Amino acid sequence: MLINCILAVFIAGLMVGRTPEYVGKKIEAREMKLAVIAIFIPSLMILGLAAIATVLPAGLAGPSAKGPHGFSEILYAFTSAAANNGSAFAGLNGNTPFYNLMLALGMFVGRFGVILPVLAIAGGLANKRSVPQSAGSFPTTGPLWIGLLASVIFIVGGLTFLPALVLGPIADAQQVAVGQTQ
Repeated sequence: MLINCILAVFIAGLMVGRTPEYVGKKIEAREMKLAVIAIFIPSLMILGLAAIATVLPAGLAGPSAKGPHGFSEILYAFTSAAANNGSAFAGLNGNTPFYNLMLALGMFVGRFGVILPVLAIAGGLANKRSVPQSAGSFPTTGPLWIGLLASVIFIVGGLTFLPALVLGPIADAQQVAVGQTQ
């Protein structure tokens, strides 16, 4: 969540026309680069490894269903491994050497790959001097801040995952709605 806050503060700083500030510290290029890396790594693990699993025979042998539901099984397994508890749909046979290694890679890189840039951001911010708020500072409280933060989260999440969701869960729901289950 703090990474999204830093990204939202940066966007607000661009709108205001001043160097962005968060918790009394200036957000500079180093923090933004690390924040983008922290947002990019889990997405890369989820989408990249799911893409690999959908084109290799060993990956396609795992889902019990074909088509959008099978893709949903694969996508959920990697999403859960990289960002949650590591569970999978009941239909995915994840106990194969391929899925054991790929899900372990997604879990390791997807979780620790976020921790390192966040710790670097925290260390950099801890070493900076506090900057007093001025008339040009963007307040990080109130409805305007909440709206900006929610918009950033929805836009970044939507641009990242909506194409995959359209291919899997949304297409699967459409098929079920018209009676074309697999």
